[in-house]
Amino acid sequence: MEADDLISRIVACRRCPRLVLYREEVAKNPPKRFRGWTYWARPLPGFGDLTGRILVVGLAPAAHGGNRTGRMFTGDSSANFLMSVLHELKLANKPTSESADDGLELRGVFLTAPVRCAPPENRPTREEVENCYPFLLEEVRLLTQLRVVVALGAIGFRASVRLLRDLGFRSDVQSKFGHGATYAFRSEDGREVFLLGSYHPSRQNTQTGRLTRQMLLKVFRRAKELAGYS
Repeated sequence: MEADDLISRIVACRRCPRLVLYREEVAKNPPKRFRGWTYWARPLPGFGDLTGRILVVGLAPAAHGGNRTGRMFTGDSSANFLMSVLHELKLANKPTSESADDGLELRGVFLTAPVRCAPPENRPTREEVENCYPFLLEEVRLLTQLRVVVALGAIGFRASVRLLRDLGFRSDVQSKFGHGATYAFRSEDGREVFLLGSYHPSRQNTQTGRLTRQMLLKVFRRAKELAGYS
């Protein structure tokens, strides 16, 4: 299958020396709470429903989240914050995302990120984003029912705008990141995809109140409506 081949190539990638070194060093020296874990410590493919109409674009795996568990948006507070919202809206079968074998299933949603390895201080370089971009483009081409993109954070938003343009979609206005910002993109054949911006559910944003659960719920309610899900 095309998806299986893509996953194999993503997982085997070693294009970015800084990220390879960091992801492997983190695995060798975990904090006390994760001692005994065998870390994934490789790049992560996207996760979810390839027939879904909603794409969620984050930033990158967390050093002790996805880099540890081997699944996008899994094993940290950001993952559980997001999953609780998706579960309330019936887009996920459970409100937590703890491990790759926890039985979590997404319904109508696919999760991915512009960068597939955990970056130091959650700050990938421009070159690292560029190295990963072909994977993102190839992955999203598999989502033939795509109607809505929810971008979590400014980096995810910029990647999403580029992605939609490269897929043949255009917007009549300049797309600027902002929480709750919504833009319509159209292709030459009349197909429409909506881009929604949201603050990333990072601990820094959720603990300071910059992003509340109600704020994220509002974004995903809108995404669900635009996707045509009841």
